Amino acid sequence: MIPRYLVDFDISKLPQVHTDVMVIGAGIAGLFTAIKASEKYSVLMVTKKSLLDSNTRYAQGGIAAVIADDDSPDYHLHDTLVAGAGLCSHEAVDVLVHEGPAGVRDLIKMGTQFDLEDGAFALTREGAHSHRRILHAHGDATGAEIVRSLSEKTKLDPNIEVWDDHFVIDLITENGECLGALVQKPSGQRVFVKANATILCTGGAGQLFRYTTNPDIATGDGIAIAYRAGALIQDVEFIQFHPTALCYPGAPRFLISEAVRGEGAILRNITGERFMEKYHPQLELAPRDVVARAIVNEMELTRSTFVYIDFTHESEETVKHRFPTIYEFCLNYGLDLSSDWVPVAPAAHYMMGGVKTDLYGETKVARLFACGEVSSTGVHGANRLASNSLSEAIVFGRRILERIDQLSPLTANPSVQQVTSRNEHAKQPIVEKKLKLQKIMLRYAGLKREAKGLEKGYEELRRQLSIFESCLNKREDYEFANMLTCALLTTEAALIRKESRGGHYRDDFPEKDDLNWRKHTIFSREDGITEEKIDDV
Repeated sequence: MIPRYLVDFDISKLPQVHTDVMVIGAGIAGLFTAIKASEKYSVLMVTKKSLLDSNTRYAQGGIAAVIADDDSPDYHLHDTLVAGAGLCSHEAVDVLVHEGPAGVRDLIKMGTQFDLEDGAFALTREGAHSHRRILHAHGDATGAEIVRSLSEKTKLDPNIEVWDDHFVIDLITENGECLGALVQKPSGQRVFVKANATILCTGGAGQLFRYTTNPDIATGDGIAIAYRAGALIQDVEFIQFHPTALCYPGAPRFLISEAVRGEGAILRNITGERFMEKYHPQLELAPRDVVARAIVNEMELTRSTFVYIDFTHESEETVKHRFPTIYEFCLNYGLDLSSDWVPVAPAAHYMMGGVKTDLYGETKVARLFACGEVSSTGVHGANRLASNSLSEAIVFGRRILERIDQLSPLTANPSVQQVTSRNEHAKQPIVEKKLKLQKIMLRYAGLKREAKGLEKGYEELRRQLSIFESCLNKREDYEFANMLTCALLTTEAALIRKESRGGHYRDDFPEKDDLNWRKHTIFSREDGITEEKIDDV
């Protein structure tokens, strides 16, 4: 159904480039890991756009780490496990909460400037956190500050070479080992990059859905190429829809940070009623899946396409100081966060699942690692706790280097080739195919799901499988093939899991079923679908 390689090639006839470590993608995972790797190795960073284009850049809320004296790793562990709805790896979360503060110190050494109050870190609280432990920068521009500092350091590092506007088509494997990747240059020329270690830092797959907070680069490339290469793909049915994305005519689905609710903003339906008390004792600071479904329920009850977020109790000065990015963005559309109720609705935001790794970021495929949103370390379970994603990237980025240090030099010279009878490219423009896929996913595999819709969506997606028999040669071709791969895996996983848990909600199975479904859903291209039960600690 899904081929091993997207294009035909003969490695022996391609130009070759050698490096110690290849990092695919940027964002906090790619930049941080590349900088750490460059202390010992030559590093090649391959980005399909630029160092500045990633989900990290748009991260507003901040990074979660135990800094305050009244906080502790045990509290952070508990909050993460509760949000993860029974599917977190206790061991992975333990690693996160204990090693996160050291990772933050690394970021500071690399030039990241977090906000201070009276000489101490300014900490905020977000949904489902029991304590203030979210470090932020420039109010609500944490991701942009991290990308700024890390990208500047990367550009000055003599051991890091950056290839912008390059596309990794596929990983090259032989005998269960990753030997590097097939990369297409902006000119269209293809090269084989041979690497002692390959690290996927390609981010998420928000573009699977019609409405998303993710930039246009978030097309699930890493998950798809890892799946084709033989890695295991875990828990991709769990999609986090951020509850509060701007929903206003002419405006993109801009993220209204969870930190706004953390600072006291409340949600109202279109009749002005505050409604979260009907759904959860933590009100607006309930886990994201709960808040998102509550909003959808209120939208259905009031026959509206949005609800309001109300932050008007705060002064204009406070709003501007704490959330300057959000304030300015909304103002561009005639909305004043300090005096107007701002219309919001859920939008696809984060994929909890991804490429299955161990506690050192290593996949089933030797010499292949995954870090950041593309990975499934076990930290997030069925529902990611706010601001844990940036922490995860730096914690496991550090750990990947420990494993790379143990690798023996790569001696194999691959003789891989792929020759098939591929058809001419389909006549329908890729942009139309992409839009259709996004609408299918929104309609049938969105916030609320049920068997009949998932089956219909899956069959509609399967009608696009001819893309894999076509001659592909452009970035948009590869992206659509990768999106289709992820969409099929996500839809099938959602159909298999007959319960509701975290970021996966089934109208026909509305209850969590620990007896039968406290387990992971795992896909392998070679071995099909398997399940893995959670070990209790």
